[in-house]
Amino acid sequence: MVGYRKYIIIIIASLLCACGKKPHDAEIVDYMPCIYPDYTDVTIPVGIAPLNFSVREEGVGDVYVEIKDREGRELCSSGEYARFDIEDWHELVLQNQGRELAVTVFAEIEGKWKQYKAFSIYVSSSALDQWGITYRRVAPGYEVYGKMGIYQRDLSNFDERSIIENTSAVGSCVNCHTSNKTNPEQIVFHVRGEHGATMVQQGEKREWLKAKNELIGGAMVYPYWHPSGEYCAFSTNQTRQGFHVVKDERVEVFDLSSDILVYDVKNHAIITDTLVSTKDYSENIPVFSPDGKWIYYTTCCQQDYPLDFKEEKYDLCRISFDAETGKFGSKVDTLFKATAIGKSVTWPRPSYDGKYIMFTLIDYGYFSIWHKESDQYLLDTRTGEVRSISEINSEDSDSYHNWSENSHWVVFTSRRGDGLYSHLYLTSVGEDGRFTKPFLLPQENPLRYYSESLFSFNTPDFTKKPVVFDSRTAGRDIESDRRIETTVR
Repeated sequence: MVGYRKYIIIIIASLLCACGKKPHDAEIVDYMPCIYPDYTDVTIPVGIAPLNFSVREEGVGDVYVEIKDREGRELCSSGEYARFDIEDWHELVLQNQGRELAVTVFAEIEGKWKQYKAFSIYVSSSALDQWGITYRRVAPGYEVYGKMGIYQRDLSNFDERSIIENTSAVGSCVNCHTSNKTNPEQIVFHVRGEHGATMVQQGEKREWLKAKNELIGGAMVYPYWHPSGEYCAFSTNQTRQGFHVVKDERVEVFDLSSDILVYDVKNHAIITDTLVSTKDYSENIPVFSPDGKWIYYTTCCQQDYPLDFKEEKYDLCRISFDAETGKFGSKVDTLFKATAIGKSVTWPRPSYDGKYIMFTLIDYGYFSIWHKESDQYLLDTRTGEVRSISEINSEDSDSYHNWSENSHWVVFTSRRGDGLYSHLYLTSVGEDGRFTKPFLLPQENPLRYYSESLFSFNTPDFTKKPVVFDSRTAGRDIESDRRIETTVR
């Protein structure tokens, strides 16, 4: 029986390692390779696309890479960069869930081979259980924009498809897409421009709401679904943009005013309350708690814009919400007073298991993607403790984030690559609330893809299955200007 197992292992290893000949005369060096992306010692989920990479060292020609598990099974690649067979990769990763893989890299430099010190890739015991991710992709400037849109990506491979692009409705800007707990059966997004609208889709039913209701003082922006699917929270931002003339600051976004509302999907009714629609404060970016009983949001004292834009600092608050009656509570609680430390909270996102609220902390304002100091923070809802997630933060902007449905994984944007373009990173969180080293979203040829791309990724979210959306029909709907009126109560 033992011999039979060895025979099986040899057969599997030979199948997984069907690539070029392994170098046998390589000089062994005592340091790890410089690779792009940096996938050294990262933790990945079963089912993720292969972590292809390039060796970044002057004069490198071909590379040879082998990945080996403790049973001796191997997966290898040879060529200009490490490119692994998708099926073989998935097989090896699945067989090693909860364990680690050893990666050894060889590089040919000026006719001589070098063997680097091996590094590890850890396979998490926590499943991802998501088909893919959705995100907005846009040129990293806000003066003008050309082609942009909302896209979806299969995380098991490299397939990307558009959900809707602004070419479907020329001149429009599509943004703020949100599904209900990663379920694309319920999705909402906003359309800016001449044909403004708020799109709400549930199953096969799609509705286009009038972008603005004069009674609420602005458009319906930054949506978040109630877990029941019967409500969706929005803010009413009167957004303005300013452009810096200094080297390290580019774009600033601020609101002349902003309030919180809840949209009653069935009755096309907007629910407001004086506690979250105040004259002297801007309430912004509302999100429901996983049980639907609370709305978390940010609030700041109104400033004289644009003169005092650096005094715009938000705290994290909450108010109760009764789904049975459709009413807000009578008291506002402050969960984290960022203004006490001279900072500002933005983009709160609760984990779906209710344990945490992840948010971004910046010096001022709420549009964090252009703030170099932007970092991720974690609030433990059980203890009230707040800490910097130092294990995933970088020296550049780390911002927009969302949780997987099982609350074990987070996707977020970061400009740590070059300081100009925001790209997507994934990380997992353990039972102790600590996060693993983030890894860049895999691509078939990552060096070429990210060096040639002229787009930034933002507002990412997980999706449990592909988004089914007829963009051609949607484009006609947008340009038709047929809209549903909303009432206010």
